[in-house]
Amino acid sequence: MTDPGKLNRRLVLEAPVESADGAGGVTQSFETAATLWAQVLPVSARASLDADHAGAAISHRIVIRHRGGLTTRHRLREGERVYRIVSLREQDDTRRFIEIAAQERVD
Repeated sequence: MTDPGKLNRRLVLEAPVESADGAGGVTQSFETAATLWAQVLPVSARASLDADHAGAAISHRIVIRHRGGLTTRHRLREGERVYRIVSLREQDDTRRFIEIAAQERVD
């Protein structure tokens, strides 16, 4: 079980919003859904190359208090840092916390 005192980072939970792009498709953006306390632990890092652009992908383990409706379509933000949610799991049988596997892209 996680010690609630270790939730020491303030993250913004962002939900996806789709709007028509005028050409028959949609444009996806994100809007703030909540601000919450979290524990953020880096797990690993690797070099990556996306569209001929060198950078790094950093994996994190993020723990938050349990909340309903959270999916891998959401993302977390801390200032300019964006954490893409890869997977979610309840941390224990009490359903008090959710453990999130997240990935951050660094250019």
